[in-house]
Amino acid sequence: MPELSPRRRMLVLAICCMSLLIVSLDNTVLNVALPSMQQDLHASTSGLQWTIDAYTLVLASLLMLAGSTADRIGRKRVFMAGLVVFTLGSVLCSLAPNLEALVVFRMVQAVGGSMLNPVAMSIITNTFTDPRERARAIGVWGAVVGISMAAGPLVGGLLVESVGWRSIFWINLPVGLAALLLTLRFVPESRAGKARRPDPVGQLLVITLFGSLTYAIIEAPSTPFASTAPLAVVALAALAGLLRYEPRRAEPLIDLRFFRSAPFSGATVIAVSAFAALGGFLFLSTLYLQNVRGLTALEAGLWMLPMAAPTFLCAPLSGRLVGTRGPRLPLLIAGFAMTASGVLFAAFEAETSNVTLFAGYVLFGIGFGFVNAPITNTAVSGMPRAQAGVAAAVASTSRQLGQTLGVAVVGAVLASGVGASSYRELFVPAARPGWWIIAACGFAVLMLGAVTSGRWARRTADRTAERLESAEVRQAIGTSS
Repeated sequence: MPELSPRRRMLVLAICCMSLLIVSLDNTVLNVALPSMQQDLHASTSGLQWTIDAYTLVLASLLMLAGSTADRIGRKRVFMAGLVVFTLGSVLCSLAPNLEALVVFRMVQAVGGSMLNPVAMSIITNTFTDPRERARAIGVWGAVVGISMAAGPLVGGLLVESVGWRSIFWINLPVGLAALLLTLRFVPESRAGKARRPDPVGQLLVITLFGSLTYAIIEAPSTPFASTAPLAVVALAALAGLLRYEPRRAEPLIDLRFFRSAPFSGATVIAVSAFAALGGFLFLSTLYLQNVRGLTALEAGLWMLPMAAPTFLCAPLSGRLVGTRGPRLPLLIAGFAMTASGVLFAAFEAETSNVTLFAGYVLFGIGFGFVNAPITNTAVSGMPRAQAGVAAAVASTSRQLGQTLGVAVVGAVLASGVGASSYRELFVPAARPGWWIIAACGFAVLMLGAVTSGRWARRTADRTAERLESAEVRQAIGTSS
């Protein structure tokens, strides 16, 4: 790829950030619209879960495939295809006549979304070749997530109250079309020097694992055990297949050798735990504020600001701490704050008082603001440069899988507690187990952050990197001979 001028590089960064903004906004905006969608489409709690999880599930399943495909056939080409599919999916979502159609169209959106964020990160990495410039560019990229967290509830509340829930999908149209035209004009094409080969069997096993597990969890409260048990067996079989098949491939979809590195394994579980807490937190909070307190969508969005603002403010601070002192301190702060927030709701019913509700939201916002930056850093810590992109893709997949499971598990617990009764009467006691699950996720972040960021963990990362580099050298020698 030819060297670009500083102004052109910044324009490429802005275009990539536009794609991240619409994908990130889509989730936070949607949460505020859930009660309106529930009323308009006559949806059950499990139906609301599927409007979120259908998207994150497909996204988690296809992220690594999209990244490797872009490396092989061209990043610009795949990125533009993603913008077209995501924008088209947004149009279809706004026209959905019923819940089932909305869930299907959300899956179309996710197919496009899977081609955006990982590919945009590859474009940024190849555009900003200087390490310092690249670090700053990735910092800007990360800040966009904070912006979407802060703006999403307000934008969603304003749109739902003034126009209706369908309008939350309209905001993707002008941004998506502008990003598409700008990409066509200004983003250069690039490919990997040596692209990874496709792994269709591994991809099918991942989709089967994620899909059957999520479906079993979401439908468990309303479906007989005999109907969901086979799905759990299918999930276990898919997991066993991955563990047996992937190590036999020279270029697997998921390189299981990565998990010999304690920082990488820790980052993967931390990402699942933190984003499971986020998914459950947003799901419970939105339904409580509107269905129990009777707030409008805009008022609910304003109440979410005490969570969103600390996330936005703490994210860059976390990035600087990771750069100067390593990932341990941000992870400990994140784990402690998220645990404290969950316990405040679970043990003290924080939602029943404005003061404790505000404190619980602030604590969770601080925790989530600190957790994001160290995840990718810890995942790629010590990895060979050739493997860093794959390691980061696994971390991104873990984020989406975590949010999927968080909504599925916490929503299933809530549905089993509320049943067919009134939300107003039973919501707080029915939500208590969900808040304990969120607290447990925060505690997992705290403990794993402490265990997987010390000297022993770094030694395992160094040993893993040495083995991977030796294997790459042997493979290169074998190929050349």
